[in-house]
Amino acid sequence: MHLPDSIVYFSRHGETDWNVSERIQGQEDVDINGRGQLQAVRNGDLLKSLIGEGAGFDFVASPLRRTRDTMERIRTRMGIDPWAYRTDDRLMEVNFGEWQGYMMADIELRSPEMVAARARDKWNFIPPGPTAESYATLAKRMGNWLSEVREPTVCVTHGGCMRTIFQMVEGLDGHDAANLSITQDKILRLEKGRLTWM
Repeated sequence: MHLPDSIVYFSRHGETDWNVSERIQGQEDVDINGRGQLQAVRNGDLLKSLIGEGAGFDFVASPLRRTRDTMERIRTRMGIDPWAYRTDDRLMEVNFGEWQGYMMADIELRSPEMVAARARDKWNFIPPGPTAESYATLAKRMGNWLSEVREPTVCVTHGGCMRTIFQMVEGLDGHDAANLSITQDKILRLEKGRLTWM
């Protein structure tokens, strides 16, 4: 996979109530909460300190509400048009199929063998449902997006997507990448093949 020559700043969407309750979101369209709004503001202030008004940068987000709201708050803090950015479906969170909307504890009561299988190989596990994906599948579409980046970019996406970035850029083992904790109140910089939290 070709890593971009240009710098890329990644932000995860702000916190949602589903994050707090550990309910599986996947591609369900959930809004950020009050804390998530503050996290977006923090990331917007940081980006403004790093790149000013972002002249020459491409701004792109997942089309889900939680990422679009985060991007719009970031751009507002940077002092630029909140809505002058684009979306890309490839930046959507991993699809959890029939598990979306449920808590893992509930799923474990119904399907303990599937939860155990996921724990053994989280990177390659595919939940039930025709639209469900594994992290390995997600990495392919994220890699496809990343290989097309040609200009400095600000990207607002999801925790799962950022886990695949670590796997692709740093060569992490899939199991380790799938279990990474991805914060919502920091910016991840990709520059010259290196990832740095800011």
